[in-house]
Amino acid sequence: MTDQALQPAMLSRQSEEATNHCEQSLLVGESASELWNLTLSQLLQKQVELNPSRQCIVFPEYNYRASYEKLYARTLKVAKGLKKLGIREGERVGILAGNIPAYVELFFAVSHVGGIYVVLNTTYTPKELKLALKHSGCKALFVATSIGTSPTTKITDMLNCLDRDELPELESIFCLKQTPECNFIDYDQFQQAGEDISENELLLEMEQHSAHQVCNFQFTSGTTGTPKAAMLTHSNIINNGRFVGDRMRLESSDVICCPPPLFHCFGLVLGLLAVITHGACIVFPSETFQASAVLKAVSEERCTGLHGVPAMFSAELELLKGNSTTSFSSLRTGIAAGSSVPRKMMADLREKMNMKEITSTYGMTETSPGSFMSYTNDPVEKRLSTVGKILPHTKAKIVNGKGEIVPVGTRGELLVSGFQLQKGYWRNPKQTAEAMQKDSNGCLWMRTGDEAVFDNEGYCSITGRIKDIIIRGGENIFPLEIEEILGQHKSIIQSSVVGLPDRKYGEVVAAFLQHRPTEPRPSAEVLRDFVRQTLGWHKAPVHIFWLEEEEDFPKTGSGKVQKHILREQGKDRLKRLARTSKL
Repeated sequence: MTDQALQPAMLSRQSEEATNHCEQSLLVGESASELWNLTLSQLLQKQVELNPSRQCIVFPEYNYRASYEKLYARTLKVAKGLKKLGIREGERVGILAGNIPAYVELFFAVSHVGGIYVVLNTTYTPKELKLALKHSGCKALFVATSIGTSPTTKITDMLNCLDRDELPELESIFCLKQTPECNFIDYDQFQQAGEDISENELLLEMEQHSAHQVCNFQFTSGTTGTPKAAMLTHSNIINNGRFVGDRMRLESSDVICCPPPLFHCFGLVLGLLAVITHGACIVFPSETFQASAVLKAVSEERCTGLHGVPAMFSAELELLKGNSTTSFSSLRTGIAAGSSVPRKMMADLREKMNMKEITSTYGMTETSPGSFMSYTNDPVEKRLSTVGKILPHTKAKIVNGKGEIVPVGTRGELLVSGFQLQKGYWRNPKQTAEAMQKDSNGCLWMRTGDEAVFDNEGYCSITGRIKDIIIRGGENIFPLEIEEILGQHKSIIQSSVVGLPDRKYGEVVAAFLQHRPTEPRPSAEVLRDFVRQTLGWHKAPVHIFWLEEEEDFPKTGSGKVQKHILREQGKDRLKRLARTSKL
């Protein structure tokens, strides 16, 4: 791998275009550019050689700024601590923390010693954390005493009271953000313990690792079910970050503001690695999401890009209504992903935050995560209505219930194949076999569980989760199209549509709505008429539930609305209404 190979592969649009086969819903991304065969350690080393003094990473809350050279030196120091601890190739090191400097330092340091970095969801309860630690078999754990303004007292109390046989593989626990109440060795002491480790010995070990080794566990449950640990390799996540950065046209002069959490692929890959692969700079505005901190960072750090999920952008846009002093003159691009992005929101980001080159990305944890992404110069309509085109070295198809590829323009389940596919689910061969299946040609495909459609130009539109489709009297209704309409009403900040049981039709439409306090709350019938102006009468919500003022939707740690919880809440409300009507 030459230094030149680390420069962004700015291929022409023509050379990157996907191949569409025989008007069937099968896309093949370009493969003219070679995949990078690098470990995380080698990637960082290469950028130090190319850009030693260039600013790499900023944590404003911690007054932490590091050049590529400084970050690399920090990661070597942390890696010595891991080596002193006895972490060897393939052993797991967990972290439970917000977006803090140690998170990034440990990410690369664990790679230096050949370990696997297990990123843990900050919303875990003590019970959930214990299950995740037991399943992943972490040998060491780094835990913050607080995440944002929320103390992790219940977590640390649970860890303090552990019996050895509860987590037999866990040998060491270290404390990030030391407090008097924390009984574990702190991060500084951990590093000091490794000072006698030879740097030459460490560097020699770093050369022995392969790009195809697993380096990261990302827990995934989507928005339902028991978490599964996706096994991701260096090659998976580095090349994904690289191709994502290429689509954004990232250059070393870019500064990306990244509010999404580092425990999620959005923050770790679409954020951190998209930036590192292009020698640019990344800003993590706060430990946990705060809209005010994001706007401040964008303005003060002169950010050129901003990432976020719809819930984050919604909060930022709301805050802007009362704040006209924030400057967005430097902002040009960013990624809106994580869940379906309403068209109006995409339009608002372009118009109100100057994100003229905003892109949308589609993927899932098991695909490292990206598989589709728009270009910055795609027609605005395509960036508003699709998730773009297939990434290089990737294949995708849409199939019907029998597994047959459907014609272009026909909806079905999206399957993905290519460089980004996980190795599988850790210690879970059954679910791996269910999700990853070989075709008659021996090609391995990942079932996404998402319904999608391709157009004649190779753009992909996600029409919803297959499990979220509402079947009313035998007819499919897609929640996203209703959410798009409701999101255009001036009284609604955000909506989420689910199906609820109905004796006559099987299921009917129910809408959960977040009220904009500055506007009057419309009646249910007014909202139904509003939907019917654009969509069929049967798509108007039968049941309308307003969240309490200041209440938010139930969400995963990465910001996705948990529709299964809304369904249960809706069912409970209907049961209560039924009981009341009988009185």
